[in-house]
Amino acid sequence: MNRILTRVNKRAGLGSAAVILLVVSLIGQILGFLRYKVVNANFDTLGPQSTDAYFAAFKIPDFFFFTVAAGALGVAFMPILAEHLERGDKKGVWELSNSLLNLLMIAMAFVGIVILLFAEPLIHYVVAPNLPPEQLKNAAMIMRLIAFNPLLFAISGILTSVQQNLGRFFFFAVAPVFYNAAILISVYVFRNNIGLIGLGIGALVGAVLQLLVVFFGLQGTGYRWKPQISWKNNDFKLILRQLPARSIDQGIDSINSIVETNLATRLGVGNITFYENAYILHTTPILLIGTTISTAAFPRMTDRLAQGRPDLFRKEFLIVFRAMIWIAMPVVVVSYFARAYFARLIFAKNAPEIALIFGYLAGAILFRILFSIISRWFYAQKDTKTPLIISLFAIALNIFLAYTLSKPTSYGIAGLAMAQSIVAAFEVFVLGIVMLVRDRKLFDQAFISGLVRIVSVTGFSVLAAFFMISLLPLQAGDRGFVTLGFKLGAISLVTLTVHMVISSLFGLEEPRPVVAKIKQLILKPVRVDW
Repeated sequence: MNRILTRVNKRAGLGSAAVILLVVSLIGQILGFLRYKVVNANFDTLGPQSTDAYFAAFKIPDFFFFTVAAGALGVAFMPILAEHLERGDKKGVWELSNSLLNLLMIAMAFVGIVILLFAEPLIHYVVAPNLPPEQLKNAAMIMRLIAFNPLLFAISGILTSVQQNLGRFFFFAVAPVFYNAAILISVYVFRNNIGLIGLGIGALVGAVLQLLVVFFGLQGTGYRWKPQISWKNNDFKLILRQLPARSIDQGIDSINSIVETNLATRLGVGNITFYENAYILHTTPILLIGTTISTAAFPRMTDRLAQGRPDLFRKEFLIVFRAMIWIAMPVVVVSYFARAYFARLIFAKNAPEIALIFGYLAGAILFRILFSIISRWFYAQKDTKTPLIISLFAIALNIFLAYTLSKPTSYGIAGLAMAQSIVAAFEVFVLGIVMLVRDRKLFDQAFISGLVRIVSVTGFSVLAAFFMISLLPLQAGDRGFVTLGFKLGAISLVTLTVHMVISSLFGLEEPRPVVAKIKQLILKPVRVDW
């Protein structure tokens, strides 16, 4: 990914790179949202066909993929692959790709066999101990159907990594569409016969289709698979050395997810579904804003350090950091005040539990967005240990808080969301202290002044959101994209407009590019040929 962005940045700059990534991410998020919405609309939250079983079934396969395969594909694999391509060493590219592919195939095949054989005890003892017998049976069957999905995803990931480094982005962007589409289609094909289990078939077919699409993307690259692992290759050894720390870092969120699912199922049927829906709502802005902007900014930040210019590195970081705070604040405001609208939109029925959980997750949205750029401040300086160590402390804190706050005598299912927000703030606060210790000039007076003004502006955004919620209240009969979409669009538009206008009046730098672009679009003369 870093190599892709380096190329994009050389051609079009940070803004264009962020836009490219934003479009790809937005398509994925829309499809993921539709998948949740369609599943919610066609299956019950309670009873034998409860969607709790569906969401629980994916936890273990996802954990192994994100921990093992995704860790290998990021920091550990792609940068080294890019170095070989820079030297024109395609033979080295194929050797590394085949070695990692074959190693992951062996590892994920073993994982698949374990999941296939022990699906029911994994669900019962690890993921969701209190699922009723019929739901446990459904969850185990779905997990068995997708037992080898981590293997298929690992193969797809390696091959798309190669394609990305070669400058082929189309198949990388399109392949996930087939996965989501297959699950969506399976809902309507199987809902009236085998029911919820059909979603497992859809996920398996989708993973196969995604892999086939990726295979098409290899045409003309010269890639040839060979059944070998080059253990003596120095770069392959380097990948293996970097893999454990990266894998732990990638797996932390999956561990948290398993723990939260375990605790949710102890609170009664339906709580897994409620929490999963609220969680996907809160991850959408994190991925679209945090991951997109920070990933686009990362190559330029590393270039500044490579040039021996820590002053420019500091300047680049603060510009992006402030911009992300400025963008995130109105998003958090809209998410909190319009939480019931979002819950109704994704769940299609009255869902006070989802709205309650999402409201508590609003704080996590802000801090997870900030964490995405703060962590890259450390990565740019080749320090992966500090974020990892703090993340390990954070997961321990999250497990403790989630267990304590989610007790029926405490806050119930909302306690899981409260724990998420508290821990997200903890990570950002501690990393911020470490950053300040290492660079005492980092958070200067100009930054603090700008931050105070952003917070002040957010007060007006809160008033705007509250006014719009009062003007367009959520009615009991509000359903569908048209009605809910109109109200959410109006609330968001007014809140964001007020945020931008007041920011301009307060002299903030962040809205200037947006205002300039709007002026250009409005005032640009239209050429008419007579």
